[in-house]
Amino acid sequence: MTATVGAARRPPQSALVVGFARTGVAVATALRRRGTEVVVIDDRPSELLEQTAVGLGCWFDGSPAPAELARLALEAEVVVVSPGIPPTHGVFAVDGANVLSEVELAYRLTGTPIVGVTGTNGKTSVTLLVAGLLVAGGVATRAVGNIGTPLIEAVDEHLDLLVCELSSFQLAYTSEFRPAVGTWLNFAPDHLDWHPDLDAYAAAKARLFAMQRSDDVAIANGEDPVVMAAASAAGSRLVTFAPDSGDYRVAAGAFVGPDGTELAPVAALKRRLPHDIWNALGALATASEAGGRPERFADGLSGFELPPHRVARIAAFDGVEYYDDSKATTPSAVIAALSGFKSAVLIAGGRNKGLDLGAIGRFVQAEEELRLRAVVAIGEATDEIEAAFAGALVERARSMDEAVERAGALARPGDAVLLSPGCASFDWYGSYEERGEDFARAVRDYIEAREAALEAYPGRFGH
Repeated sequence: MTATVGAARRPPQSALVVGFARTGVAVATALRRRGTEVVVIDDRPSELLEQTAVGLGCWFDGSPAPAELARLALEAEVVVVSPGIPPTHGVFAVDGANVLSEVELAYRLTGTPIVGVTGTNGKTSVTLLVAGLLVAGGVATRAVGNIGTPLIEAVDEHLDLLVCELSSFQLAYTSEFRPAVGTWLNFAPDHLDWHPDLDAYAAAKARLFAMQRSDDVAIANGEDPVVMAAASAAGSRLVTFAPDSGDYRVAAGAFVGPDGTELAPVAALKRRLPHDIWNALGALATASEAGGRPERFADGLSGFELPPHRVARIAAFDGVEYYDDSKATTPSAVIAALSGFKSAVLIAGGRNKGLDLGAIGRFVQAEEELRLRAVVAIGEATDEIEAAFAGALVERARSMDEAVERAGALARPGDAVLLSPGCASFDWYGSYEERGEDFARAVRDYIEAREAALEAYPGRFGH
């Protein structure tokens, strides 16, 4: 990697921090360490939040009225919003306020080059894999950002570079942010409950490339027209990845680079579903362009453990395998998961994010190699799921236990029962992780009950 960034900028003299969960606390901590006067607000003020803010040397103003909010925002040199702050928040309506994201602030405070990874699907897995590939080659780095550790927590560490997962929320409020290597994995409808429309969502993602220069690298999914259009318009060097046609591609059972040099055998991947191949290519392209050592990539791939709740095999019983893909909160993620199976019973639903769930049904109708035996609809989007699979066998479930029981009864030997909701989890659960863990529990309980029934009444409960 030849791209560099300039020295860190002067920290702001004053700041308003909006939202005081992990990101807000990290922002306040970093700013106070630099002598910045910080005011903290949060829509859900509490004594604990106030104590935390005061302990850091900040002024805590709770949830101020609109006039007070406007005054605070205009008096602050910068207004730093946490990723979870909705676009309807009053701070965004304060004309003249200098609103920016934590990622933008972190970029201004660090001189460490940043590798940025975004995309609708796969960005957490790819971010972790890129960091692993680089570490395997001796590069001092860590995975940060939307992955769970705010970028600003790492700006003072002595690292060669930072690998940062970037959401559209974080990118939307950047103005100077410039990754030395920026990778955009894919684009599909998502977060239309946050962005006003699909164009706004795409524009937020495109901020990844907006400030890049000729010595930076834009890495793009070569088969995604939205991604390619944004990368082609950037002022940086364009590199593509795609299994058949990218600069980084698959040839003769191996991942290869632009000059045809083998980077690693495909067999080094522990799991090789279609989206795993795409993710590995994106990660290998990113690690290569960021200065990784190709001779260590095979070890990096073989040692990589996927994060949980991403088509994770939970158990098998009576010829049926059960998979947790709770992280799939968009139709495109469900489609990617289903592409890896020949026959499945799908559990889908939850809280829709303003997306077209019918895209899943249209994919299934057009996919000749997939047999979708049945669908079990759950959560607030039950009616939408049922409509999306008109003509197919759809059953409703009012709990995860009921969903697993119905799916298990519908499945036949050779099938996969796949929880891949296509929706957010916030109708029944506090997070997709909680949903996935409850699914795994329900699967274990279901199998235990079936085994007990088979032991008590041999031969009565087989398919």
